[in-house]
Amino acid sequence: MNSSGGPIWTRLPSGTGLLRAAGESVPPTWFVLIGILSVQAGAGVASRLFAVLPPSAVVWLRLLTSAVVLLALARPALRGRTRADWMVAVGFGVCLATMNFAIYQSFARIPLGIAVTIEFLGPLSVAVIGSRRRIDLLWVALAGAGVVLLGRSDGDITLAGVLFALLAGAAWAGYILLSAATGRRFHGMSGLAVASVAGTVLVAPAGIAAGGSALLDPRLLLIGLAIGLLSSVVPYTLEMQALRRMPPRVFGILMSLEPAAAALVGLVLLGEFLSAWQWLAIGCVVAASVGATRRREPKEPRRSDAPVEEAPEREPD
Repeated sequence: MNSSGGPIWTRLPSGTGLLRAAGESVPPTWFVLIGILSVQAGAGVASRLFAVLPPSAVVWLRLLTSAVVLLALARPALRGRTRADWMVAVGFGVCLATMNFAIYQSFARIPLGIAVTIEFLGPLSVAVIGSRRRIDLLWVALAGAGVVLLGRSDGDITLAGVLFALLAGAAWAGYILLSAATGRRFHGMSGLAVASVAGTVLVAPAGIAAGGSALLDPRLLLIGLAIGLLSSVVPYTLEMQALRRMPPRVFGILMSLEPAAAALVGLVLLGEFLSAWQWLAIGCVVAASVGATRRREPKEPRRSDAPVEEAPEREPD
């Protein structure tokens, strides 16, 4: 609020005000859905890039892009931080880096939709662990049925791809748990910005070694920048707009559509045709996620750099 009691954004330039006004006229559901498609489109573009640039290098470019943007937006204050603050933020960054590194390795080995479906077991586990609702046992069984159905593959699933997706899911679960701790210690996006820098530094040796001289190719750098924008910056911005006007429960339900969105993007961009059993498996995991989220107010942050705030206020990525 400004000194006159009006909202602070009334003091912003007219162009920014017009953009904000335009954003307010768009239903928040569309922001979430476009953000989901943007994340998966970024993954699809990244998968196509693997032919000329290894996954380690691609994920490093994505992390680097998001770290630079978040630092510019958050401008975190670094003075006066305790050792515990830094340990939490760095741990958050380790989860962020592991999550992105592992899922990109999985994308290089198994279809996009299947990788994201397996990865989604991480946040789903966080949603139901510790729950005292008997109905959550149904959602666990339904997700388990989806995993069993994925085992009916006709050869397009490799053990390495599945293991990398499971590692990404475990890191996503850690990301969720550490996001709340980071939000309690850092204001707004500051913690996420610090974590993104830590994750970028962690992946840098593998990314630079794998990419080599190809990282000096301006064309590849531009594609890497596009992946970072699609996978982190665009969905982060849209989610921030949506979360101002949407209950977290509704947001969580919409986010449950990610595995299906990933399968559709894989079909359109990569020509990854899934069997009927695999589509049914994806449907089981989506339904389980919707069911587990339906009555839960706290929202689990997404893997793609979602903004961090102390729960239950929530907030990106």
